[in-house]
Amino acid sequence: MARQPDFHEHNQDAASTRWSPAVALAGFIAFCLLVAAVDGVFTQGGVRDWYPSLTKPPGTPPNWVFPVVWTTLYIMIGVAGWLLWRRRAWSTLRLWGWQILINALWNPIFFGLHQIGIALIVIMALLALIFRCIQRFKAIDALAAWLFVPYAVWVCYATYLNVGFWWLN
Repeated sequence: MARQPDFHEHNQDAASTRWSPAVALAGFIAFCLLVAAVDGVFTQGGVRDWYPSLTKPPGTPPNWVFPVVWTTLYIMIGVAGWLLWRRRAWSTLRLWGWQILINALWNPIFFGLHQIGIALIVIMALLALIFRCIQRFKAIDALAAWLFVPYAVWVCYATYLNVGFWWLN
């Protein structure tokens, strides 16, 4: 006689098998790119009208670099989330959700509200969350952890830029 899964196991299986893995992967990536698109709405006006007036720290890249890098990173963030979903790592997936939320706050604060100091606090919180994610992901799925390493490197660089903007302006 086959063992019947208990109620909790059954609900976990149903939650993660409702969609095919390919559809779920597309959903995670689409969600992250949607976050990027919404953030882009806040960025456009600030990049066009306010950002050019700022004194920029050394090493600030040209504006075209940011969407290229962030699009790549958002795809990697989506894949990492999908890998956690596949492993049914629900509490770690919640941590992933918190980092994407904190990430989404930075652009409206920096470019929309022009609050460089508050944006600095947000990006430092984001950086701490990213490192915590890498630590937690490593125990669940090494690839998910590695997918967050370029994200961590870029956000370290973005934190340097944010400090520079805060200091110089």
